[in-house]
Amino acid sequence: MTPLLKTLLAPVAWVADKLGPSAEVERRPDAQARVDRECERLALYQFRADPDCIQVRREIIRLNLAIEVRDAQLDPDHRRALKEEGGKVQVPCLRIAADEGPDRWLYDTRAIIAWLRRHFGE
Repeated sequence: MTPLLKTLLAPVAWVADKLGPSAEVERRPDAQARVDRECERLALYQFRADPDCIQVRREIIRLNLAIEVRDAQLDPDHRRALKEEGGKVQVPCLRIAADEGPDRWLYDTRAIIAWLRRHFGE
């Protein structure tokens, strides 16, 4: 999506983000607790009105995931982490904390959504 198109679609995407979606994936309490623990290792770096970020946040809600959302546009600490640790200021970006070795920084809307569906989809 071109930067101009993103700018033009931002208000529409913002309204869509506010109006929908609701969680579509329901889990038993023990399964949801396990998913919540796994989500503690994740953080989404995003810009609030960016259409691609909105699309990822909608999927997070749809999958009923408790992933921390970090505003890399307005919070200088999150922006710095995204650049220094992730390698570039590009959103959306899903940071996946590793048990061992370096964290994984996953860029690209489709790649993030595909990863979330593989790991948490029902």
